[in-house]
Amino acid sequence: MSENIAAKAATATTDTTKASVSSPNAGVPDKVMRKITKRRFRVPSALRTPLAIIGLIVLALWVLVIIFAPLLEPHDPLDQLGTRLSAPSAEYWFGTDTLGRDIFSRVVAASRISIPSSIVLVIFSSVIGSLIGAMAGYFGGWADEVFMRITDLVFAFPSTILAMVISAALGPSIQNAIIAVVLVSWPTYARLVRSLVLGLRSSEFVIVGRLLGRSSFASLFKDILPNILPHIFVLMFVDLGDCLLTLSGLSFLGLGATPPMPEWGQMVSEGVTRMTSWWLAFFPGLAIFTVVIAENFVGDAVRDWFDRSYISGNQEGR
Repeated sequence: MSENIAAKAATATTDTTKASVSSPNAGVPDKVMRKITKRRFRVPSALRTPLAIIGLIVLALWVLVIIFAPLLEPHDPLDQLGTRLSAPSAEYWFGTDTLGRDIFSRVVAASRISIPSSIVLVIFSSVIGSLIGAMAGYFGGWADEVFMRITDLVFAFPSTILAMVISAALGPSIQNAIIAVVLVSWPTYARLVRSLVLGLRSSEFVIVGRLLGRSSFASLFKDILPNILPHIFVLMFVDLGDCLLTLSGLSFLGLGATPPMPEWGQMVSEGVTRMTSWWLAFFPGLAIFTVVIAENFVGDAVRDWFDRSYISGNQEGR
């Protein structure tokens, strides 16, 4: 009897050992495995809200428009078709302008100028502002005083008016408008990054890195900046809509894109002079509205997602 019991116990032990070797998750409870599986394939709840989904769909459609713009344009955006101020119809979906150009083709072509331009200026603003804020917050002293006084000087003027002054001084063009908006947008990133760097420069992992022989710049770019990149990314996404509005506003005032280049703000400006032909300003204005509102929806969702992840990460760390 005792020999049979010992043989059964040895067999059970052997089977358990084989199972643990063959399956790496053998010792993990089923509830934990289900949670791990859900975390791997689950879309963040902040991005599953109705507004976030609408924003993502609208932005995805505009990305497709930008990619396939030459295929979507029924006419050349600069071609004068001969029928001036034609109302929307089956032939001209958005009507024609004062020179007989197809507005639908011009709205599609302008998407390849307005949206990429806003992305470019947000990237430049974030890079310039982040570098200035990082150096001011990390080194302190005279660097902090000089950079922050320049930041305060830019903040002292309304951003739109200052962008108008800079753009008017440089001359009307889309490139000068981008430069003007960048010069008034970087202080926001500088202030954010400076405050984040001030909170991290005395952290233990930064001090340990310095004790191991890292230089100041290596510590700044290898230890601190990777930990604040999510904050910068969230601000960039939220700032996209404002930059597009500012850039379109400069074109509306004649300080941005110049004719015959198709640009949404400049097209709205042309339509304002002829209010009876409502389609001149309505469709490019609708394009600006859809892009800005979609970017705001997605930007708010990304910010909520980051805030929840940050709070949950702190709770797990405790």
